[in-house]
Amino acid sequence: MSYQPMTAKEVTQKIINKEPLFILDVRNQSDVEDWKIEGLEFQHKNVPYFDLLDGVEEILPDIPEDRQILVVCAKEGSSIMVAEMLSEAGRDVYYLAGGMKGWSEHLEPVKAGDLKDGGELYQFVRIGKGCLSYMVISGGEAAVIDATRMTDVFTEFAEQKGAVIKHVFDTHLHADHISGGRTIAEQTGASYWLPPKDAEEVTFSYEPLEDGTELKIGGTSIDIQALYSPGHTIGSTSFIVDESYLLSGDILFVDSIGRPDLAGLAEDWVGDLRESLYIRYRELSEDLFVLPAHFMMVSEMNSNGTVGKKLGTLIAENHGMNIADESEFRELVTGNLPPQPNAYQEIRETNMGKISPDSEKQREMEIGPNRCAVR
Repeated sequence: MSYQPMTAKEVTQKIINKEPLFILDVRNQSDVEDWKIEGLEFQHKNVPYFDLLDGVEEILPDIPEDRQILVVCAKEGSSIMVAEMLSEAGRDVYYLAGGMKGWSEHLEPVKAGDLKDGGELYQFVRIGKGCLSYMVISGGEAAVIDATRMTDVFTEFAEQKGAVIKHVFDTHLHADHISGGRTIAEQTGASYWLPPKDAEEVTFSYEPLEDGTELKIGGTSIDIQALYSPGHTIGSTSFIVDESYLLSGDILFVDSIGRPDLAGLAEDWVGDLRESLYIRYRELSEDLFVLPAHFMMVSEMNSNGTVGKKLGTLIAENHGMNIADESEFRELVTGNLPPQPNAYQEIRETNMGKISPDSEKQREMEIGPNRCAVR
């Protein structure tokens, strides 16, 4: 029988299309419990690689014959060896190309919508880490919001669309992943925009992104309007695009709300978070389609692979938007915090320009799920 690679893109399509897959994860149990590949129709079995060195015969009864088998490890090598053993035992199997490191870096561009004057809005789904980036395209120009460090994906996509990147934005100083915004700006000559309240310690020049900032992309009237919405960070800024989309950064998610503690100021910022969610956002049109900077679970994905919902729906259904008592809200936000992101302080310092880790170190810093939300 055979064994062959399955790419992160192919796995992503199975998640979006809700196709079945059986995953044999050969990493250590603690690593799997912390972070694994999830799909609504996926089944999992975890057997550490070192338990399989003497062969796979004992686990063969647990490996189904009616669905594709994918072997997963951290970097790829161990999964190839286990896939080979399963193949020799008479099974057709796949291994995850690039391992979980490669899975962490895959970006899937998905069209989020058309804009009124002929432009388009794309969401870049980093499905292995739950990060969401955006590109607004109109009249041969593009703007990128919350880019990841895999910058080639954005520059090549813009080129394919015949657009020149003119502006790059970060909704806030990220703590769970390394921003590619500054790199894209340097590569393309675009303006790099950052909320000044998050940028007091940065070592580079930037354009100050402040409440009310409005920019047009292309020759059409597609406004990107900045809305100051602190709470996740003191400078967190949302965007209203084309009077139709609310890019909420890490303030409001589909099934959760932003955490305020990654600068050690949860008690100080929880009031800002509540004000952004319960006052600033509620003054906006409920018809705005909310597009967040992260998601937690694949169940939050829409049928077309995007992540987002109308603001009115989230006001009605998102638990974090429906806590009338302020003390109860404070307890939810400050007393229910998940573990902090891996290497989050180093990531913050990288995004400030204070340190410049090499590419392999950056990969290691980002390994693991995003942890920007409370629910």
